[in-house]
Amino acid sequence: MNENTYENKNIVSIKNLTKRFAGVIALNKIDLDIKEGEVHVLVGENGAGKSSLIKVLCGIYIPESGEIFYNRKKYKPKNARDAIKAGIRVVYQEFNLLPFLSVAENIYFEKLPQKGGVVDFKKLYKDTEKLLDKVGLKISPKTKVEYLGVAQMQQIEIAKALSYESKLLILDEPTATITPNEIENLFKIIKTLKKKGVTIIYISHRLQEIFEIGDRITVLRNGVKVGTKKASEVDVPEIVKMMVGKTMKGWHPFDESVKVSDKDILTVENLKYIGNKNDVSFSVKQGEILGVSGLVGSGRTETMRAIFGADKKSAGLVYVNGKLVNINNPRNAVDNGICLLTEDRKSHGLIQDMTCDINITITDLAQITKYGIILDKKKEQKVAEALVKDLNIITPTVKQYVRNLSGGNQQKVVIAKWLFKNSSVFIFDEPTRGIDVGAKYEIYLLLWKLAAQGKGIIIVSSDLPELLGICHRILVFSKGKITGNINREDFKQEEILSLAYKEHLHDKFHSNDIEKEEIV
Repeated sequence: MNENTYENKNIVSIKNLTKRFAGVIALNKIDLDIKEGEVHVLVGENGAGKSSLIKVLCGIYIPESGEIFYNRKKYKPKNARDAIKAGIRVVYQEFNLLPFLSVAENIYFEKLPQKGGVVDFKKLYKDTEKLLDKVGLKISPKTKVEYLGVAQMQQIEIAKALSYESKLLILDEPTATITPNEIENLFKIIKTLKKKGVTIIYISHRLQEIFEIGDRITVLRNGVKVGTKKASEVDVPEIVKMMVGKTMKGWHPFDESVKVSDKDILTVENLKYIGNKNDVSFSVKQGEILGVSGLVGSGRTETMRAIFGADKKSAGLVYVNGKLVNINNPRNAVDNGICLLTEDRKSHGLIQDMTCDINITITDLAQITKYGIILDKKKEQKVAEALVKDLNIITPTVKQYVRNLSGGNQQKVVIAKWLFKNSSVFIFDEPTRGIDVGAKYEIYLLLWKLAAQGKGIIIVSSDLPELLGICHRILVFSKGKITGNINREDFKQEEILSLAYKEHLHDKFHSNDIEKEEIV
C-alpha cells in the first residue's frame, strides 16, 4: 500500500482534552491531529504531559473533558483492553516479556492458537515466523526470550503489538538502551510499518534522531500543546526553545574558559576486570571532561565499575593525584575521592523512600554527627538546603521524598551527595538518560562547574552527540579494548563509530561464517 494513500487523513483527532490530578492540570485543553501512516514525534520536558496523553489514548487515564476521535469515530476507552481491541498498542521502554518462555509464546501469550483443546504449536510457530519477518528479526520462534539482547526484545514487543493488528503503535523512548546499528535497524522497521499504513507515535528525548525518523513534531510544555511542526521545517534549537520557553546558548555547551591542568587526577594502568582478557590504561587530568564511547557490552561500564570497586578487577593499578590507592570495594573508592553515578540512579544511586536531605548526607555521616554518635538533624537540613540551592534542585523542601522528584532533579541529588563527600573524581554512567532537554542542559552546566573546580570528570554515554558536544577528549571502547583516544580538535563522529565497531569487524573478518568481502 502506498503511504501517500493516507495523506491528509487523521487516524486520531483530539479536541479540547483536559486531565487533572489532585488539582494539578496534567493536560490543558489539548487539540491534536495524528495522520494515518505518519511518524508523529511527541517531545517535551519531564512533566510536560506526554505520558498523560499516551495513557489517555490507551484507556489508562479517563479525561475530565474533551473528545477523542479514532478512525473517524468517537473513542472513549474505559481500560487498556479497549485500546488494544481498537488497534492501539504501546511499546514501553521497560519491556513486558516473560524470559523463560519462547518468543512465540510471548507474542501470542494472551491468545495462543488451540486445536483439540491444546496449544497448536505448528500454527503458533508459523504465525510467529510471519511476524518476525515483518520486523526483520531472524531468529527461531522457539528461542527463549532470556537469551535475547535488548534490541531483539524490542522487536518482539513490536511483533506482539502487530499480532493484534495494531493500527496505531506508540514507541516510548525506543532508542534509550540500544546501539547505533540497532537504532538504524529500528528505523528501517518503522519505515516499513509506515508504508503498510501503520501510524507511529514516537516519544524521545534524543532530539537529533527525531528529524531522521519523524514526519511531524508536536511539542508539549506544562500540559499545554505549544505547537506542531513539520520535521523538515524546524531544527534542534527551535524545538528546544519550544520545549523550555527560552533560547539556550548552545545545545551542548562547551566551556572554553575551563582550563585543563597538566596534572593527572586519576591514572589507570593495565586494569583488567574479571571476564575480560584485555587490559586498559588511561588517565584523567584535573578540570578535564573525558568521554567514554562504545557499543553496549564494549566494556566501558565494566571498566568504570572495576575502578570503583563495584566489580572485582583481576589486575591493574589505580592512582589518585599520583598516589597509588588500593580499591577492593566501593567504600575504598569513596574514601579515596572516587565516586560513581550509575546509569540506574533509581535502584543504585538513591534511596527512593527517603528524603532529599538524607540522600545527600548519607555519604559522610561523620560531618553531621555530635560526639561521633548523634545525628545533628539541623546541620543535616542546613547543608542539604545549601546544596539544593547551589544545584538548583527543584523540590518544595529537602524533606521531600526523592521518589517524587523528576529524573533530572534526582540526578542532581546524586551529584549533591558526592559533592557533600568532597569527591575529586566523578564517574557518570549515562548521566542524562531519560532526562528532558532542560534538565540535560542544567546537568551539562553542573559538569562544567565541577571541571572548573579542578575535578576529574568521566562520562560514559551512548549518546555520541552529547560526548562530542561537551568533552575535551573521548576514549572509544570495543570488546574490552580501548581502540581510540581522540582529542577535541580531532573529533569526527564517523571515526568514533568506526573505532567502536573495530573489534567486532575484526572478529567478523576472521570468522569462517562469512566471506571477507562482506566487510570491505
